[in-house]
Amino acid sequence: MALAKITSVTGRAVSAPGDDIDTDRIIPARFMKCVTFDGLGEFLFNDVRKTPEGAITKHPLNDPKHAGATILISGNNFGCGSSREHAPQAIHKAGFRAVIAEGFAEIFFGNSTQLGIPCVSVSRTDRELLQAFAEANPQAEITVDLERNEVRYGDKKVALSIRPGARGSLIAGTWDPLGELLEASKAVDAVMARLPYVAKV
Repeated sequence: MALAKITSVTGRAVSAPGDDIDTDRIIPARFMKCVTFDGLGEFLFNDVRKTPEGAITKHPLNDPKHAGATILISGNNFGCGSSREHAPQAIHKAGFRAVIAEGFAEIFFGNSTQLGIPCVSVSRTDRELLQAFAEANPQAEITVDLERNEVRYGDKKVALSIRPGARGSLIAGTWDPLGELLEASKAVDAVMARLPYVAKV
């Protein structure tokens, strides 16, 4: 089954405010004791969404008006810190399909792209406008358009930037190397059959 071609993402948005949000804040290490990534979404931003005693905080992701949001907006250097792939997995399992920020940590960006999550950058001014719009209009949709390199909201649009390689792979549907390898399993088998040093089973 071919990978989806991700040319744009449209959905309601919610803010995870702050710069330098690291992967331990996105998914605390104690929740990474898992065999699969299933269920990680429940613990997304756990330590800022709950007090040490377990009480719910006023974090935007806890606000019922943002329930079902699929686009996450944040500040600069999002996903910094350790390279744990659990962080983008938690974001994906929580239902988010795009992230808008001022900038991204390199490894987080790559891990997100391989899940089919576009990570697009906008200016600080535009990010603040987008966050204000999402807060004031929680039911309104925002579109991240990779083909036009723009984010649209209300009657406005702002320029986005994304690394050309990632943009190209998302648009072409070649964003998951493992998926591509599985897609080409017959070709892989054919090559293996021609190699004299591969044991025939």
